[in-house]
Amino acid sequence: MNDFTKYLAGRVTAGGMNRREFMGRSMAAGLTLSAAGTLFANSVSAQAPQKGGSLKLGLEGGATTDSIDPAKATSQVMFVAVRTWGDTLVETHPETRAPIPSLAESWEPSPDAKTWTFKIRKGVTFHDGKEMTVDDVVATLKRHSDEKTESGAAGVMKSIKSIENKSGDLVVTLDSPNADLPAIFTDYHLVIQPNGGVDNPTAGVGTGPYKVKSFEPGVRMTFEKNENDWRTDRGYVETIELITMNDATARVAALASGQVQFINRVDPKTVSLLTRAPTVQLLTTAGGGHYVFIMHCDKAPFDNNDLRMALKYAINREEMVQRILGGYGKVGNDFPINDTYALFPEGIEQRAYDPDKAAFHYKKSGHSGSVLLRTSEVAFPGAVDASVLFQQSAKKAGIDIEIKREPGDGYWSNVWNVQPFSASYWGSRATQDQFYSGAYLSTADWNDTRFKNETFDKLLISARGELDEAKRRDMYRQMAMLVRDEGGTILPMFNDFVNAGSKKLMGYVSDIGNDMSNGYVASRVWFSA
Repeated sequence: MNDFTKYLAGRVTAGGMNRREFMGRSMAAGLTLSAAGTLFANSVSAQAPQKGGSLKLGLEGGATTDSIDPAKATSQVMFVAVRTWGDTLVETHPETRAPIPSLAESWEPSPDAKTWTFKIRKGVTFHDGKEMTVDDVVATLKRHSDEKTESGAAGVMKSIKSIENKSGDLVVTLDSPNADLPAIFTDYHLVIQPNGGVDNPTAGVGTGPYKVKSFEPGVRMTFEKNENDWRTDRGYVETIELITMNDATARVAALASGQVQFINRVDPKTVSLLTRAPTVQLLTTAGGGHYVFIMHCDKAPFDNNDLRMALKYAINREEMVQRILGGYGKVGNDFPINDTYALFPEGIEQRAYDPDKAAFHYKKSGHSGSVLLRTSEVAFPGAVDASVLFQQSAKKAGIDIEIKREPGDGYWSNVWNVQPFSASYWGSRATQDQFYSGAYLSTADWNDTRFKNETFDKLLISARGELDEAKRRDMYRQMAMLVRDEGGTILPMFNDFVNAGSKKLMGYVSDIGNDMSNGYVASRVWFSA
């Protein structure tokens, strides 16, 4: 075993590399399939989770407007918080995104995929000591699918016709077939609460590995271990503190000095400096997350598709991947799906930086004067610098982008999904349907580009119930083309999730589902002895 394969084995033992990545990299380094498999198995067996200690995480993405109500959770901090105190019915496999049981032990569809029956786990108690029942599950799902709901999961729940407790099973009936229904219930907003959270949605009471101890929006949130957790494969540390640190320099300094043991959103520009610290390890994962500039298709001047096309051709994607991501990512193509998703649409021409085409569409749009782009460092790591690069590349096409730097606190409530042109980011979802239903369906609450296309909506509904993979793939390709050529999303890059932690931190899972081990970082890691 050479030094490189020793390094890979060490990453596995520390919990920082999954089997697929390990096997690929080991075989590329010269190991046989058999040898790589044996080494992986030995490395996994060397992992021995240790219990105890206090975990502190310094996280970007918190604000004073944060709500502990999972329906309203939008920020990075609240994403981790909800995953820490709550459980969903279904989870996703960290390597494949395939649905796996959680509070639902199993599920079975009807032949037409319109009625689904879920067996709900028994013997699970909420943090307040009350036993979780099927009625709690029903009430939770009804709260998030109600016509008046403000839930971030509303878009993916709209196809549900009825939610019932039938003889102790959860039975969900849809208005149209959906082969991906279990994946919908992985949405982090849908954590199961007593009586669905109807009585007190901000109580922070769930079935998760930790109990909420205190909550100061935009400042910190603390947790203590749930001693009655129904699972034994998580919740290794005793206490957790999520500290809002929206300043990148402050996060890096806090990790390097040992004030915190994990930070998110490491700016690639600081990687070389950060990794010089002997106590720090880099934790990266490739996935479907992406950084975007979003335009409201229903607000002038962005209601003109020629102007939108002009801006799409006016951005230098390759430059951004290198200068903003430091190579930790891939070029985007103005639709939100990449090859980490099943049924990824192959063969769509890559849109490239083309000042001449940008100038053509800009002239055709009839617009004159500048366009205002709002940005902030909390939008994504390097968002302000990316905005400046966008401004410079657009200038070569004769397009004047005016940049307004907004404060981090309040950005997600006052700018994103409010102002017509802004920088933003998206994590990935379990399936293409889940992503498109939550962010691109005309009626989706999180349709942050105001993209409303009847053809797209019909394709999305049809694809949900299509069991022929070839036909479904073709539908997804048509949908991708509509978003790419008519939508308000400028997607220059898919980002790797770049986080960092103390070298004493073990068990980090590189979960392709989303950032920070798909939000489960606090309950999956432990400290070395």
